[in-house]
Order: sequence, then structure tokens, then C-alpha cells
Amino acid sequence: MTRRLVVLEITRMEATHLAGLVMQFSDLLTETGDRSPSDPAVARLVPDAYPDDAEAAQEFRSLTQRDLLDRRSTDAAAVLASLHDVVEPALDPHDEGATQIAVVELDADGLQSWLRTLAAVRLVLASRLGIVDEDDHDEDDPRFGIYDWLGYRLEGLVKAAEGA
Repeated sequence: MTRRLVVLEITRMEATHLAGLVMQFSDLLTETGDRSPSDPAVARLVPDAYPDDAEAAQEFRSLTQRDLLDRRSTDAAAVLASLHDVVEPALDPHDEGATQIAVVELDADGLQSWLRTLAAVRLVLASRLGIVDEDDHDEDDPRFGIYDWLGYRLEGLVKAAEGA
């Protein structure tokens, strides 16, 4: 049986912006290291397993946090690697090349890395923006547009995963 690829079409400008977000996400993970996350956004990435028992929650976190954050870092690195050939760091948004469509082919493992990474980046952004439910949305704040765009891309990948 042959493994199917998921083909993601993305403009070079989108790819460049996404790579920037994923790099910031990777930096956030690196800064956290083995410390207990004081940043609420990171805490959402490694939630308490025992919300009613602080001691048990801390013990569980000490045993699992590093592995979980390492996996998130590995996934982020895979996303960046798949974007490597389509990202143009010095891309001028007014340049014709900015809207040029690039193709990213994802195998099953790559697709899973993308799904986990986009969901995690979106979760961090939701934390930063104070989004708890869908009513927490400021149409005048461009950061919410990024949050929505990540959701759009994530939804497309979920649909592709269901068909793969």
C-alpha cells in the first residue's frame, strides 16, 4: 500500500509569516526548559494532570514536561524544515513573489507535526489574547486575524488528514 501525501498550497508570504510564528514558538519552548512554566501560555501546553492536588500535579509535571516540550520542539522543527524551500526571509510584501503559491508536501508524520504545531501555536496565541471562548474576539485587533488564519489552516489540514 502506498502512503498518500497531503499537498498544502500556501503563498510564499504566508509561509514566511508562519515560519516566523513557529520560530517564536520554538524559542518559547527553549526558554521554558525544565522550569515550571510561569508563563500562562506555556502552562496551557503542559496542563496540570491533577488540578485538585498541587503536589501530585507538580510530580507529574516534573516527570513529563521535558518530554512533552521536546516533542513539541521536534514537531516545530519538522514544520520549519518543510517550509525551508518556500520561505523567503527578505520577501517584500509588495513583490509579485509574495503571492506566488508554493506547494508543501506532507507525509503522514509531517502532517501530524503540522497539526500538533499549528494547534499549539494557536493555543499560545489564544492565551496571549485572552481567548477563552469564541466570543472573546476583537475584530479591530490584527492579532485575532492571525489566530483566525491559523484556525483556517488547521481546519484544512484536519480535513486533509481525514481524507488521507
